[in-house]
Amino acid sequence: MKQKSEPRQSSSSTLIKHVLLGLIVFLALFCLYYGSFLAPHSPKLHDQDSTLDPFVGSFVDDPGYKLQPEDVDSLVPKSIPICDMAHSELIPCLDRNLLYQLRLRPNLTLMEHYERHCPPQERRYNCLIPPPIGYKIPIRWPASRDEVWKANIPHTHLALEKSDQHWMVLNGDKINFPGGGTHFHDGADKYIISIARMLKCPGDKLSNGGNIRTVLDVGCGVASFGAYLLSHDIIAMSLAPNDVHENQIQFALERGIPSTLGVLGTKRLPYPSRSFDLAHCSRCRIDWLQRDGILLLELDRLLRPGGYFVYSSPEAYAQDPENRRIWNSMYGLLRRMCWRVVSKKDQTVTWAKPLSNSCYLKRESGTQPPLCSSGDSPDKAWNVSMRACITPYSPKMHKGKGSGLLPWPQRLTTPPLRLEEIGISAEEFQLDTSTWHFRVGEYWSLMKSVLQRNTLRNVMDMNSNTGGFAAALNDKDVWVMNVASVNNGSKMKIIYDRGLIGTVHDWCEAFSTYPRTYDLLHAWMVLSEVLERGCSLEDLLIEMDRILRPRGFVIVRDHPSIVNYVHKYLTALHWDDWVTEVEPRVDSLSTSEERVLIARKRLWRDGIAAS
Repeated sequence: MKQKSEPRQSSSSTLIKHVLLGLIVFLALFCLYYGSFLAPHSPKLHDQDSTLDPFVGSFVDDPGYKLQPEDVDSLVPKSIPICDMAHSELIPCLDRNLLYQLRLRPNLTLMEHYERHCPPQERRYNCLIPPPIGYKIPIRWPASRDEVWKANIPHTHLALEKSDQHWMVLNGDKINFPGGGTHFHDGADKYIISIARMLKCPGDKLSNGGNIRTVLDVGCGVASFGAYLLSHDIIAMSLAPNDVHENQIQFALERGIPSTLGVLGTKRLPYPSRSFDLAHCSRCRIDWLQRDGILLLELDRLLRPGGYFVYSSPEAYAQDPENRRIWNSMYGLLRRMCWRVVSKKDQTVTWAKPLSNSCYLKRESGTQPPLCSSGDSPDKAWNVSMRACITPYSPKMHKGKGSGLLPWPQRLTTPPLRLEEIGISAEEFQLDTSTWHFRVGEYWSLMKSVLQRNTLRNVMDMNSNTGGFAAALNDKDVWVMNVASVNNGSKMKIIYDRGLIGTVHDWCEAFSTYPRTYDLLHAWMVLSEVLERGCSLEDLLIEMDRILRPRGFVIVRDHPSIVNYVHKYLTALHWDDWVTEVEPRVDSLSTSEERVLIARKRLWRDGIAAS
């Protein structure tokens, strides 16, 4: 009996094994299909050369594959996933959750946790950032200087914490900004006038006849100082980290005030040398004496010859032993750096940087901090570590004893001296300026049917070249964040010499700003450059959507194949509220055939267009 039953047992066992194996294969195929379909990342341009990533269950680029120009005509998705509402304020390269996920160990004392740490390709959120519940189209400038919708930035802790300092006040469905600050409770306008009087500026105007134009405000709070500088014909780069007051820059940008996220940590700020006429710190909580004064030396790199540092802090006036110790050490360091006290009154002291190298040459041998070596380029500013040394002037600037810049607004259209450092002639500069004046006129003609008064305030030029686009907008009530790519970072010095502001950036990474902060993005040949570098066009489009406000505009000026590709994405990105596309006139900046696409972003909620 046993001999006859054994074959039946074996046959039954084999059958069970085949059934189980079939189920396993079926489940594997099921998970593969639905894992890719439901993944938070949308397909890349070259899905046929992508592989499934086990971490997020989505397609990622084959590292050995280089994107080709013809790939821009490949299939694009009909829709892009919506991110979870928990990511409505996501800043990918300043996401501290990423630090924990990647198990990074930043030095908290050196503020490394506030510096940029971008997610690797496989950890990017390739989804659209949703607006918060109840989001409204922002209040328009100039009213926005003094009030914003609470629903757009639903954070009230700053209003409660800083109520005695008049930073901001809750008022029903709005948040009001009285213009106060930690040091200037009675208003930034009065504080600015007091600084102007300290510097003996004519008419109590801090612009000093147009000689003070660009300002760096570190630890700016909600940027009320920068807001009130605008009436003095001064534009400030208001800078603060995403720290315990994490929404301060978000409030500043919602108000329509030039500002950005950044920190004085271990890396140079992304601006070239001699960019600012004045630097300002009002209770900015920075330890200026750390690491042999490296943070003050970074300010020294950024200030122009004769530039001012306005410092309002207890160390400048308090008489207790600790504050006296800090003041004496800071005073000694700045004297060795050849800075001099211009004025000291009440709680504020103002220093001035030397006009030439004369003082440096008179210092005794071995004096600290040392001069930087000739091989150190002070204009390299993207992902470059700070140097604990003094940046001397070039022989030409030393001889001229100053920056050689004309007062504002003449400096906007006058060829700056540093043009020769980047190999551009005065004639090329003037031609660029006139060409962009014409181009901007064409843009506005195309948009005149949908542009209303004060529709635009925060504008970004994603490839600023020498600033011609921003200069052409000078007669409009907007401000422009000029962006120079890492390959053209040397041109950013020309932006600042014209009295404009901007930053160096790598468009293969996310920009350091909150979602929904710009009304207009101008992308001239940006996508072509990203494509040539082998980075993802889709990632860039999703990043552009992140920083673009609902009802904001995108102007893409690029090769026809690139524009065709972007056009296919308009519906998926909700950029189809209004669209126009033209072939522009050939001009002095045209290197090949171009197309111009202008699109407006819808206001949507839960993936559905809102009324």
